[in-house]
Amino acid sequence: MSQTVFCRKYQQELEALPFPPLPGQKGQEIQASVSKKAWEEWQTLQTRLINEKHLSLLDPDTRIYLMEQMERFLDNRETDQAEGYVPQNS
Repeated sequence: MSQTVFCRKYQQELEALPFPPLPGQKGQEIQASVSKKAWEEWQTLQTRLINEKHLSLLDPDTRIYLMEQMERFLDNRETDQAEGYVPQNS
């Protein structure tokens, strides 16, 4: 049986990440408070932002921007969206 974590985004017990998604203390904090579902959703949004905004991960400002967007997403605050992106109807 997989481990669970109380997800800060969804405010409920959900499947935990199997390992820290980032190095260091930040990765440990995310693993302890973010579900696998929320992290996968963040990765999808992050990829969309990188691609649509033509961001370079070599740029330190881009990494700061993405970390800020990640925190906003995980705290259920408004995040930037890729221009022209139309979500699929479920």
